[in-house]
Amino acid sequence: MTPPPEEPPPISEGDREVAVKRLQEAYAKEHISHEELDERLQQALTAKTHSDLVRALTSLPGEVPDTRSTIAAVSGRIRRRGAWRVPRSLKVESAFGRMNLNLSRAVIEHSQVDIELHLGTGKGKITVPRNAIVDLDGLHTGWKGSHYKAPQRPRADGPTIRISGTMGFGRLKIRHARR
Repeated sequence: MTPPPEEPPPISEGDREVAVKRLQEAYAKEHISHEELDERLQQALTAKTHSDLVRALTSLPGEVPDTRSTIAAVSGRIRRRGAWRVPRSLKVESAFGRMNLNLSRAVIEHSQVDIELHLGTGKGKITVPRNAIVDLDGLHTGWKGSHYKAPQRPRADGPTIRISGTMGFGRLKIRHARR
């Protein structure tokens, strides 16, 4: 007996607010017409899944999203969660702290995201969208390694998350969002 298909995670009001703000900014800069604004706002406000929401934001004329970003800390926590915009290439550096990246509700506008890790000690955790494909071929670990269990029935309609870089003495745990 096959289990019933899992439902995609619901969209939060924060996710919708981010989408509406981006559309209003594009209209204010005259990158989209009034008619296109109305159409895309309707899409954003009635979206049921995150992929529906991303469709309302794709190819905004004149928008050049950040393609590379770096998050660094010597010690302490690095944490990203909620409706944050994921750049095409993200570099994360931490000598002694913990890292927690949650991409399950993030706005991912690229079909492929490269995450380059440079972690010394401490734990790392990355939560990817349910429909994401994870590639760990470029990750080199020292002491403990990484823990990732690919889904039994992978879906190919999500972004590819390529994780590369080096880890010293910590462990990296990667999991797919449950909802």
